[in-house]
Amino acid sequence: MKKGIVSLLLLAIIGMGIPAFAGTHGTNGKVSGRSVGAGALSLLIWPGIGQAVNDQTYEKNLTHALLGLTGIFRIWSCYDAVVDRQGGVWHNRI
Repeated sequence: MKKGIVSLLLLAIIGMGIPAFAGTHGTNGKVSGRSVGAGALSLLIWPGIGQAVNDQTYEKNLTHALLGLTGIFRIWSCYDAVVDRQGGVWHNRI
């Protein structure tokens, strides 16, 4: 019961800031208010949501959502959304 209440409070607090990110646009490789909000969504709710907020491709959204099942991928997805990284490679390594 306590866990549920704490979870709802946490979601409510996080949700209060979401309207502040509406209408702002991230640019490739730059951190913006929108990309920070997208990173928070990818980390806290589910990977792939942040990429959808950043208007990424369908394939990238789906890949992040499926790899989100691994658990640790949430951290990478959060970083990827915060820097609003376009494309599927990072310094031609992955």
